[in-house]
Amino acid sequence: MAKFAWEGTTREGQFKKGFIDASSSAEAESKLRSMQVQVSKVGRAWGQIEINIPRMGGVKTKTLVVFTRQLATMIDAGLPLVQCMDILGSQEPDVEFQKVIMGVKGQVEQGSTLADALKKYPKVFDTLFVSLVQAGEVGGILDTILTRLAQYTEKSMKMKQKVAGALKYPTFVLGASGAIMVLMLWKIVPSFAGMFKSVGNRELPAMTRFVVKLSDNFIHYLPLVALIGVALTIAFILFKRSPFGHRLLDLMLLRMPVIGSLVQKSSIARFTRTLGTLVSSGVPILDGLDVVARSAGNKVIEEAVNYVRAKVAEGKNIAGPLDETKIFPKMVVQMIAVGESTGAMDVMLTKIADFYDDEVDVAVDALTSLIEPMIMVVIGGMVGFVMVAMYLPIFAMADNMSGKQ
Repeated sequence: MAKFAWEGTTREGQFKKGFIDASSSAEAESKLRSMQVQVSKVGRAWGQIEINIPRMGGVKTKTLVVFTRQLATMIDAGLPLVQCMDILGSQEPDVEFQKVIMGVKGQVEQGSTLADALKKYPKVFDTLFVSLVQAGEVGGILDTILTRLAQYTEKSMKMKQKVAGALKYPTFVLGASGAIMVLMLWKIVPSFAGMFKSVGNRELPAMTRFVVKLSDNFIHYLPLVALIGVALTIAFILFKRSPFGHRLLDLMLLRMPVIGSLVQKSSIARFTRTLGTLVSSGVPILDGLDVVARSAGNKVIEEAVNYVRAKVAEGKNIAGPLDETKIFPKMVVQMIAVGESTGAMDVMLTKIADFYDDEVDVAVDALTSLIEPMIMVVIGGMVGFVMVAMYLPIFAMADNMSGKQ
C-alpha cells in the first residue's frame, strides 16, 4: 500500500484535496469515485506532509476583477460556462480562489445556475455580485452584466485605495511618534534623571521635574497601562459588534467635523453607483434597494435606504422618502427626482456617482493636506518639550560653571 495525493470536487461542488492509501493510482481513483469525488488529479505522494491553513476572508478585489472580466470575455465569445470555469480555475494562481472556482464549476455541472453556485461562497461573492449575475442569467445578458460588474468593482476598489492611502501616512507617523515617546520615557529620560541626581540636590526646573515624574510613573504603571489598553480594545471591539454600538459609531462617524463629510460623500457615491448598476442591469427597484442597503457599509445609511424601500413598496417614488431621511443632499434628491420623471434613473445615478467620486478625491486630498502639518506640529511639540525639559538643567549647570570662572 502507498499514499497518493489527490485533488477533486465533491458531490456538493466543493474543491478538496488530500491523501489516500491505495496500491495503485487506478485503485486510488476507484476509491475516490466510491466516495463521490470527481477526481481532477491523483499521484504518488513521496513523503509529503499537507499543511492546510484556511483563509479567514475572501479574495483580493483585483483578483475578483480580473476573474470577472475574463469570464465576461469568454461568455461573449460563446464558450460554455463549465468550460469557462474550468479554464479560469486551472490558470488561477491563487490556490484558495482556485478551489472556489472549481467548486462553482462542480455546482454548475450538476445543473445549478451560476448565481446559486456563487451564493455558496458569500465571503468571495457578495450580495451585489450574486444579484447582478442572477439578473444577467434571467435576461440573457450575462456577459454584459459581468463587464459592468467588473467596472463597478474597479471603481469601488480605486475609491477604497484612495481613502486608505490617505490614512496610511498619518497612521504610520502617529505609530512611529508613539514608539519614539515610549522609548524616550522608558530609556532616555531615566538616563538624564540619573545624571541630574549624580551632580547633587540642585533644584530642577518645573518642566524637567514634570517629565521625570511622568517617566517614573510610566515605567511603574506600564504593565497596568498595557492591561487597560488591551481591555479597552476588546471592549471597543465587542461594543462595535453589538447592534447599538455599531449604529452609534456609524452615526458619530457621519457627524464628525471633517471626516463626516468624507464618509457621507463616499456613502452617497457607493449608494448611487450600486443602485445605478442594478437598475441598468434590469434588477427590480425593490430588490435593488435591498441589495444597496445590505452593502451600504454604514448602519445609518442602511436604515435610511430600508426606509426608502418600505415607502417605495407602498407605491411612493424614491426622491420623496430620500429627502425625508435628511441624510442625502438636496442636489442628490432633485437629480434622482428628475431621473424618475424622465425614465433615465440609471443614467442620473451614474452621473451622481461620478460627481461624488470626484468630490471624495478632492476631500481626501484636502484632508491629507490638513492632517500632515497638524501631525508634524503635534509630534514636534511632544518631542521638543521632552528634549527641552532634559536640556534645561544642563544649560543651567553650564551657566553656573561659566559664572564661577
